[in-house]
Amino acid sequence: MRAMHMPSDHPLLLRIVDDLAVRGWSQQNIFLPQALTLELAAECRKRAAEGELAPAAVGRGPAQEIREGIRGDHIQWLEPGQADCCDTYLGLMDSLREALNRGLFLGLEDFESHFALYPPGAFYLKHLDRFRDDDRRMVSAVIYLNPDWLPEEGGQLRMYLDDAVEYDVEPVAGRLVVFLSGEVPHEVLPATRERLSLTGWFRRRGSEPF
Repeated sequence: MRAMHMPSDHPLLLRIVDDLAVRGWSQQNIFLPQALTLELAAECRKRAAEGELAPAAVGRGPAQEIREGIRGDHIQWLEPGQADCCDTYLGLMDSLREALNRGLFLGLEDFESHFALYPPGAFYLKHLDRFRDDDRRMVSAVIYLNPDWLPEEGGQLRMYLDDAVEYDVEPVAGRLVVFLSGEVPHEVLPATRERLSLTGWFRRRGSEPF
């Protein structure tokens, strides 16, 4: 699969930039082509079957620990060159990074992302994506990889917005949700079937070395 890149003034990217500027979050129901979404889902399942996904920890650095009472997903970080479909996805996210910098002047330098597989019944309690002692994460981006998802299967991303508003996002294949990492508390509700996603963060330069 060839690398995929969007110009930073693509209408889809501009909608995301405008949404973030106005309300701090954006939902695009069809962001990835169906074929790419299916390839990414297959890649996630292949890695899970080969034992490459590990239980996700909470916290960072030496304080990291596995706490399934807080989060129950299994993850693996993406690295360039591992799979064509992942490189294509990373290329699209770099297009979005350029658009965010051009429209919002965020100074985003890189993007980190991992596959996330939630087994049936797993969840992630309400949290913010920005660490207290590390403010590099500026914008969170989640792509869902679940074809034929039904609302009654659960697994929604619940965002807690201004004025105590709760907004639920169904984890439907190809859907993208983007939000400001330090400003939108959110949680993942339990589902009755496996729930797959790619979760990532656009980061600015921090005071610590990478």
